[in-house]
Amino acid sequence: MSIFLCFILLFPLLLIFLKRFSPSKGNLPPGPKGLPIIGNLHQLGKSQHRSFHKLSQDYGPVMFLRFGVVPVVVFSTREGAEEVLKTHDLETCSRAKLTATRLFSYNYKSIGFTQYNDDWKEMRKLAMTELFSAKKLKAFRYIREEECELLVKKISKSAQTQTPVDLRKALFSLTASIVCRLGFGQKFNECDFVDMDRVEELVLESETNIGSFAFTDFFPPGIGWVIDRISGRHSDLHKAFSKLSNFIQYVIDDHLKKGPSQEHSDIVHVMLDMINKPSKAGSFKVTYDHLKGVMSDVFLAGVNPGSISMIWAMTELARHPRVMKKLQQEIRETLGDNKEKITEQDLDKVQYLKFVFQETFRLHPPAPLLLPREAMSDLKILGYDIPKNTMIEVNTYSIGRDPKYWENPNDFIPERFIDSPVEYYGQHFELLPFGAGRRICPGINTGLTIVELGLLNVLYFFDWSLPDGMTTKDIDMEEAGAFVVGKKVPLELIPTPHKW
Repeated sequence: MSIFLCFILLFPLLLIFLKRFSPSKGNLPPGPKGLPIIGNLHQLGKSQHRSFHKLSQDYGPVMFLRFGVVPVVVFSTREGAEEVLKTHDLETCSRAKLTATRLFSYNYKSIGFTQYNDDWKEMRKLAMTELFSAKKLKAFRYIREEECELLVKKISKSAQTQTPVDLRKALFSLTASIVCRLGFGQKFNECDFVDMDRVEELVLESETNIGSFAFTDFFPPGIGWVIDRISGRHSDLHKAFSKLSNFIQYVIDDHLKKGPSQEHSDIVHVMLDMINKPSKAGSFKVTYDHLKGVMSDVFLAGVNPGSISMIWAMTELARHPRVMKKLQQEIRETLGDNKEKITEQDLDKVQYLKFVFQETFRLHPPAPLLLPREAMSDLKILGYDIPKNTMIEVNTYSIGRDPKYWENPNDFIPERFIDSPVEYYGQHFELLPFGAGRRICPGINTGLTIVELGLLNVLYFFDWSLPDGMTTKDIDMEEAGAFVVGKKVPLELIPTPHKW
């Protein structure tokens, strides 16, 4: 009621600003007619990517919308994605300035949410050479293997009693433990400040707030600010950020207190060294906000998307026993019997596992809309005029289900990738789980290694079955999440130690 009254009182000002900020006439893409003031915001449901997908069925693969005073163009086709992410990558590789991303990136000092500028180039270079290089990936292999061994031991306890395992919690614990050891030098079993339940709550609350709209983002300055305070959006956003900020500060303080790690040089130590080193005049200087922004990126982009991908893969395998049997048979025949430990050298031996993940990413991309881009100049894409400062969304959910590219697009068929050149490194625009171009996920190789190693372990050592009385048709596929989209209902399966 209070928000409605606020709109009524501010209606005249909103009309003035709406006219002022409306995009210039031109050959804009087609799209649904919006309402006065709010534009098309009322047509967005809980799942934004599904709302876009449904609208694109009526208005086409390139669609114009308006969120308040902000023009938005949604691309739902491979050709459109290639135009945005490759042909016009330089002109569209900036980020929209949104309230939540500004806050969680420490005023755009991260890599993922920062606008395209010289600082971003330096941070990206730092990430690729110091944080996510092939050398770092190889050096920290033992951490990923150790954490997977611990996961197997935990599951073995449930297997002895035939107790169902909540795979959401088990696999989230795996990715969180690996990411926080690799990036922050934190072992949760030795940490008094946080536990896994608190970490999960922290990640989910942060992602929910990043993926939710603020009125400030889509209405003129002052007007949106008032509405956000009346609605409680401002308070919710800052409470969530405060919790994340406290966690990040704890990790930094812990590093400053303990000094260099005896185990390995993690992201925090690398960047603290850069902060403390004197810099040359005019050169890029790493600050504490850069450190915190990168830590926020690594924590939020590294933990949940990985666990979500493994959950969706296990969900599809549980729904398709034929695929599960085929995959486990290949894994065990290739790796041999009674193997005590799975290593990362085993990953390249099991090709069908990669096909399973490709099919999982096609149907269940962890971030279906990637991160929104912003046009840095007036553009023409696929014959349509795209005005400067337009927010650009690429809907990989729609692209992955387009019958133009995929036969039986709603079916889970890993075999479709046999002898197919399509892969997920940003060169084939019908499959874009990690994006493409300048803004492709810098941690792609680390992320893929974690999810493939994790799934390889749980499928090699255990056979999996549904709880008594449950059939494959009973597995719930409802989604949840705003920015990162996972499975809403936990997946519980019964593990049985494999008998060789």
